Amino acid sequence: MMIGASAVSARVTLLSAVLSIAAAIPFGSVRAQQLDMTHGGPIDITASDGIEWRQDQREVIARGNARAVRGNVTVTGDRLIAFYRPKNGAEPQPAQIGANADSDTGGNEIYRVQAEGHVHIFTTTDQAQADHAVYDIDQSVLVMHGHDLKLTTPNDVLTARDSMEYWSQKHMAVARGNAVVVTNDGRRVAADTLVAYTTDAPPPPAGATPVAAKPQAADDPLGASGKLEKVEAYGNVSVRTLTDTATGDRAVYVPDTGIARLGGRVRITRGQNQLEGSEAEVNMKTGISRLLAGTGERIQGLVIPNDETSKQLTGPSAPGQPTPGQPGAAAAAKPAGAAR
Repeated sequence: MMIGASAVSARVTLLSAVLSIAAAIPFGSVRAQQLDMTHGGPIDITASDGIEWRQDQREVIARGNARAVRGNVTVTGDRLIAFYRPKNGAEPQPAQIGANADSDTGGNEIYRVQAEGHVHIFTTTDQAQADHAVYDIDQSVLVMHGHDLKLTTPNDVLTARDSMEYWSQKHMAVARGNAVVVTNDGRRVAADTLVAYTTDAPPPPAGATPVAAKPQAADDPLGASGKLEKVEAYGNVSVRTLTDTATGDRAVYVPDTGIARLGGRVRITRGQNQLEGSEAEVNMKTGISRLLAGTGERIQGLVIPNDETSKQLTGPSAPGQPTPGQPGAAAAAKPAGAAR
């Protein structure tokens, strides 16, 4: 059955019948996860080029500026497909779905939503973009592919080249391929794969500007964006401060402390100065990097006191530390354990 763009009233009535989902679906902890479509309630779909209802395949396809809304989560794209099935293993009841049906589904439930082309998923605080996205409601996971993959929250921006996963109830996002996370105060961690964990955060203060213009009640429990708790990095890890670049095979970064701990083949570089070892600790708040020696390990380094890059560095030095470019700066970078 194809519903044309002009048949607005029939389209809305039909969609209410087909796509309404019982609120009994378990929703877990939705407070910290904004792009969460598992908390129950109807999914309303609209489109400018028509909606096709395939009863045999149990699909509803919306084309042209398609939009799906559930609670405070909105998904838009060139085409949207909603996949539904009988609830609790019951047989589908197509006779109950039609222009005169009530708001119940007649025993159907949506289990997956697929978006294609110029995909944008957003709430009042968080948003994601991709070329292709699938939201698996059973697993509570959003999987995205395409160019310019991006997940934006008030606290940070996560980007990737190959794919991105958003596990709403596990409080976790996974970015693969040239993955980069940049916090709102400019801290940056990059790797082949990044795994970001979030925690609950209080709702934004009154008058705060949301990242997506969609009205929402101030007391909505979904109004709080997840706070970045920890980032795990794997493969070709790079951590940058104002003065140093630290690289390694793996790392763990904790935003609250500002500490990134790197392991594997670690190198700290400032201009032409380099130190190498198996572990390093980078303080993203103070800009101080420490190369740590393992048991029986000797740290290797190349220190060039008159490096022009070091001479041009500006900014306050940490208490008790020499200013970059001064004679004492080379001593601070000796293999005794620390390099600024």
